[in-house]
Amino acid sequence: MKSSIKKSLQALLLVPVMAFGLAAVVPSVAGAAQCGANDISLQNGADCAQGEDQSSQLFGTNGVFSTITNVLLFIIGAISVIMLIIGGIRYTVSGGDQAAVTSAKNTILYAIVGIVVAILAYAVVNFVISSFTA
Repeated sequence: MKSSIKKSLQALLLVPVMAFGLAAVVPSVAGAAQCGANDISLQNGADCAQGEDQSSQLFGTNGVFSTITNVLLFIIGAISVIMLIIGGIRYTVSGGDQAAVTSAKNTILYAIVGIVVAILAYAVVNFVISSFTA
């Protein structure tokens, strides 16, 4: 009995919350009509959503998305190269210990895989961004 009353009260309280939420969305929908709602493209949506402090170019070779992905992929590549160097040092210093040699080889292998993944990710991201901006 108590649980059904509790659920009924929750449902009654949910209605005003949803109505208030929908009322808050209406002004932004009305503003979209001023921004060329007939053009349904990714660039138009980004242009309409642009704030005053936001960069004027989100897509393209000098866009914000390209810059962020290039920095992140550069960091991944740099970490992979550092791990490759550490793996080489560990392999050299292993002194014939089979477990240390195996661990060093695994470090080198995973570092090379990281470099390959970073290069492929760079190519895929640039392909996708150039596809959406064309």
